[in-house]
Amino acid sequence: MYKAPEPMGEHFFAESFDRGTMDGWVLSRAKKDDADEEIAKYDGKWAVEEMKDSKLPGDMGLVLKSRAKHHAISSLLLRPFTFEDKPLIVQYEVNFQSGIDCGGAYVKLLTQTPDLDLNQFVDKTSYTIMFGPDKCGEDYKLHFIFRHKNPKTGEFEEKHAKKPDADLRTYYTDKKTHLYTLVLNPDNSFEVLVDQTVVNSGNLLTDMTPPVNPPAEIEDPDDHKPEDWDERAKIQDPDAVKPEDWDEDAPAQIADEDAVKPDGWLDDEPEYIGDPEAAKPEDWDEDMDGEWEAPQIPNPACETAPGCGVWKRPMIDNPNYKGKWKPPMIDNPNYQGVWKPRKIPNPAFFEDLHPFKMTPFSAVGLELWSMTSDIFFDNFFITNDRNTADRWANDGWGLKKAAEGAAEVGSGSHIGLKGTEDLKIQNSEWERRWNVNVFIVCMRVCVTAQSGLSDLCVKFELRKQRLDCSTDRLFCSWLILKNLMLFFF
Repeated sequence: MYKAPEPMGEHFFAESFDRGTMDGWVLSRAKKDDADEEIAKYDGKWAVEEMKDSKLPGDMGLVLKSRAKHHAISSLLLRPFTFEDKPLIVQYEVNFQSGIDCGGAYVKLLTQTPDLDLNQFVDKTSYTIMFGPDKCGEDYKLHFIFRHKNPKTGEFEEKHAKKPDADLRTYYTDKKTHLYTLVLNPDNSFEVLVDQTVVNSGNLLTDMTPPVNPPAEIEDPDDHKPEDWDERAKIQDPDAVKPEDWDEDAPAQIADEDAVKPDGWLDDEPEYIGDPEAAKPEDWDEDMDGEWEAPQIPNPACETAPGCGVWKRPMIDNPNYKGKWKPPMIDNPNYQGVWKPRKIPNPAFFEDLHPFKMTPFSAVGLELWSMTSDIFFDNFFITNDRNTADRWANDGWGLKKAAEGAAEVGSGSHIGLKGTEDLKIQNSEWERRWNVNVFIVCMRVCVTAQSGLSDLCVKFELRKQRLDCSTDRLFCSWLILKNLMLFFF
């Protein structure tokens, strides 16, 4: 039974879409500036609905419905998030129900500005953080980008996290619901998690490209290499002289004088002859097509002979070949090394030791282009408390994972399990590996004791989960047999 997750603890945004509406979300009515009129509009369709192959009836989500169109939708936070002394945790779920060819499923945390208008949300709308999956062709990405404000110029520059070492392909192809989580800490550390497993981590000061802080020194743009600067590590020996016996004209290969023509070589037989069975086509016009010649075929007389035609000695490498003479290379006595411009203080240098203190944001948005439709989003959550985020994830994504896991077991395994703890039972050893002998005995027990199974099953529990023996007879039989064996032995 599906139950919508309820936010507990401090949070800035929580959306499960289980009301069945897009209340609180704003569809962009803007146009892209740098696109053709036909595709400039953000007219991609959105819907709130269940997944096509939902394992939890009643679980609704936001679905991107159109392909090859621009989509933009956003919603205000309960209150702006300000980067102070608590972490930022952003998490949401994505299911590529139809796979994904080329498109993104990332979120943008929109910067709090006086002129923020969600109706005009476009690709150029200011954002503080961009996070989430993106794929085109065989390029599988998981973005974490933040816009850093230069304290000297006031301009913003995008900083990209290093690419995860983990193989991300499965998350885009298995058509399962995956939980994406970003954790930013006040000490500048960050973690990117998929399904509550860390796939990327680092520090905002050392693991972003380009770096947050520019170098203290740069190469002097006005410094130029002197004309007499010698960068040659090796030079030709000026005192070397070509030996008198050096023959530059000697060929690289010569005929092998020791070679002997094999016995039976047919000197007078050509390798190929005209096909004697070929006939000139009736429509052949010698005035137009030229003189007709039969097509060439291998000479049958050469099939048993070592060779046909004029015999020539094979070529071998010339032992006296030396090639063109060149003076040997020696160390350059005037070598000065590779020239580099001198270093000067960087006039644009600054040092921001707290990049975590980013620009506050007040809305969350999806601004996407996709060549694949039916991308399912669910359970957006933004908080500053890790435990609160984990609780929301377990109540939402955890239930989906349990349902999807139960469905994978197959229609023959109806154990009546509910929740994440039950999923562990469902994946336990007794279900995966039946002993053949126990199976046969259990079947016999089912036949002979069917009428009493309901009473017996009431007496046994699996981790406090009551069994319905009308549907779980096989497992009840196994459980009864196990207890009988324990009783007798």
